[in-house]
Amino acid sequence: MTAEDSIRERTSSDLPACARALREVHEVDGYPVEGVDDAEGWLLPAGLLNAWVSGTPNKILGHVAICAPQGEAAVSMLIEQTGLAEERIAVMARLFVVPAARGKNLGQGLATAAAAYAWSRDLRVVFDVMAKDKTAIRLYERLGCQRLGTTLHQFGDGQQVPAYCYVAPEIVAERAH
Repeated sequence: MTAEDSIRERTSSDLPACARALREVHEVDGYPVEGVDDAEGWLLPAGLLNAWVSGTPNKILGHVAICAPQGEAAVSMLIEQTGLAEERIAVMARLFVVPAARGKNLGQGLATAAAAYAWSRDLRVVFDVMAKDKTAIRLYERLGCQRLGTTLHQFGDGQQVPAYCYVAPEIVAERAH
């Protein structure tokens, strides 16, 4: 069984295990920079279209979501650079893999599942990644994602961290077909 074979749509019963996995990732990587106090709520972002997980309902290994635009810098950058309508854009979010499951292409499989979902709806995928998250940046660039520009990710009480905005290539989604 490959990592991609174990990816399935997330259900509401997966949320407690997703929250545990998210807190585990946060302890190791500092990702996400916000939302860990209400991990289940953070996994239900505004505009959520769908989400996927890998693992069992009791032990989640990885997670990703796809959302409708909510004013993200990456959305604005893609519109400015291509003229694409906002209705044709989806935002990949909440992608993480627990440390014990890394190195097995699970992050790639999750990103591909999200991109395939968007592509099947004729949507381009954008996202941002904190500049500190070098492993994630390497994954996205290996998949052929193109950097649109840089932004500052705002969170908490006026805190901000540098982030890069990306657009996923359509070919990433085609790999899942």
